[in-house]
Amino acid sequence: MCGIIGYVGHRPAVPVVVEGLERLEYRGYDSAGVAWLLAGRLHVLRAKGKLAALKEKLADSPAITATCAMGHTRWATHGVPAERNAHPHLSNDGSLALVHNGIIENYQELKAGLAARGYEFHSETDTEVLVNLIAERRKTEPDLLHAFAAALREAHGAYAVCLLDVAEPDTLYAARMAAPLIVGLGTGENFVASDIPAFLPYTRRVVFLEDGEIVRATASAHEIFRLTDLSPQEREAQTIQWDMQAAQKDGFRHFMLKEIFEQPRVITDGLAGRVAHSGDGVVLPELAHLPVPKRLHVVACGTSYHAGLWGRHLLEAWAGIPVQVEIASEFRYRENPRFGEGEMGLVISQSGETADTLAALRLMKERGLPVLGLCNVVGSSIAREAEAVLFTQAGPEISVASTKAMCSQMLSLALMALHWSERTGTLSPAARRERIGILQSLPALLDDNLPQMHKTARELALKYAQAANFFYLGRGHCYPLALEGALKLKELSYIHAEGYAAGEMKHGPIALIDPAFPTFAIALDDALFPKVKSNIEEVQARQGKVIALTNPGTELAADDVWRVPPLPAPLSAFAVLPALQLFSYEVADYLGKDVDQPRNLAKSVTVE
Repeated sequence: MCGIIGYVGHRPAVPVVVEGLERLEYRGYDSAGVAWLLAGRLHVLRAKGKLAALKEKLADSPAITATCAMGHTRWATHGVPAERNAHPHLSNDGSLALVHNGIIENYQELKAGLAARGYEFHSETDTEVLVNLIAERRKTEPDLLHAFAAALREAHGAYAVCLLDVAEPDTLYAARMAAPLIVGLGTGENFVASDIPAFLPYTRRVVFLEDGEIVRATASAHEIFRLTDLSPQEREAQTIQWDMQAAQKDGFRHFMLKEIFEQPRVITDGLAGRVAHSGDGVVLPELAHLPVPKRLHVVACGTSYHAGLWGRHLLEAWAGIPVQVEIASEFRYRENPRFGEGEMGLVISQSGETADTLAALRLMKERGLPVLGLCNVVGSSIAREAEAVLFTQAGPEISVASTKAMCSQMLSLALMALHWSERTGTLSPAARRERIGILQSLPALLDDNLPQMHKTARELALKYAQAANFFYLGRGHCYPLALEGALKLKELSYIHAEGYAAGEMKHGPIALIDPAFPTFAIALDDALFPKVKSNIEEVQARQGKVIALTNPGTELAADDVWRVPPLPAPLSAFAVLPALQLFSYEVADYLGKDVDQPRNLAKSVTVE
């Protein structure tokens, strides 16, 4: 997830673009850059790090009078955070500059083809490949619009792009495919941006581009074309009523709620480029050079630990790999951990900087164990120190309480299990195709059901927000989800909550049940449903209130039955997770808590 803004109009363009980047910095902050057209030449200035580093460079530049420019603030996906990988990127001939949000899945093949034609590359990005592909297609197409469209039709994946051409100094070109891009319509000026806050001080009139569309904008006009055939498209402008803070949150009340609703996009991005064209395999070149582990030691903290516990069910059942999952803060102080030949470590951390997890990684490496990293931040300590790293592609997560991070980690673990299952032969091609098909169906399923889940969560929150304590129960792959549900409730609302393996209730905790001590039971329609149903009845026999999260068609006599879409276990977790998150969010919001920044918590735990 990166920030894009382009401007063409009557104002000095670079200050407008930099101002817009400041309002988009929450979308990416490992590097930034601007490009502008002046005196028949494209100028590009880029800097690693926060936007302040770019502003320092601009302060040393002569006054820039250009009235057309674009900028980018980056969240690294291809290539480490470095100035050479920062956007904008220029074509080899210096005629075109491009900024890009998203992932071009087939950039390696495109890069090889361009290299054979003599193109040189100075970054590790897919963006530099795309801008040179446009330049190459321009040699045979009648104009830039046709060349732009031809190149985009060859590029597979997700993108929002903005393009400047030295031959058209007062024109912006932009396009989107599975990534947001918006046109802002001003008076004598126009904008394109990845998010409304970029231009909100200048105009509230917007046009939302749809997937597979190109826009060409000057100061006085804009035209929209369909990518497939360049046929003109008509689109009504809308007027935005949001204030700046709401605009940054896409109109959601909190960043946490926005990030819960971003999970369909997270899954789409996480699958991009990772599914074989045949549909029965997973492409993970990050792991291809490593042997299949004989045993996997998964180490993590908090929500990432819960993701690891869930992933164990897939890795063992699908890939036949024995898995041991441990809490990093405990693992690092084991006096003499022993590892066998052919075993491997896996550390999971959203930030890639979690202190205990990083210490566990170093301990395993000291003992000669190869270690994989699963994290979200390119260039982080874990990404640098692990033998190989799989990036979750979740984009920045602003809310302190993780939501889409866990979703992305679960997806990555599922992909790892499928990758290794192909190498171990534990799943047939048909079985892999079935599971991959389910993963590919998740974005549409969640998009369709998240609004109703949110409504149900709000209704239940009103009923249960006054509880002082909560139990969360789950069995099998739902036990880690029970742990995560309890964690979310207590960190957001400050209500004491405990997650339990449902079968453990009768071994002591059931003594706490009374009419004022409700239970949230995850009772999905799978092989363990009869067992969880029995546990619910045990709670009810002691006058405990029960919320049962289940699927259509099950018979349960709970106080509140919440039905979510059915999915085969353990992938049903992708429907359960947002329900748990929404319930915790709504309880905390009803109680007036600071949802995005709960007390005593930090986003990244970089101290012991």
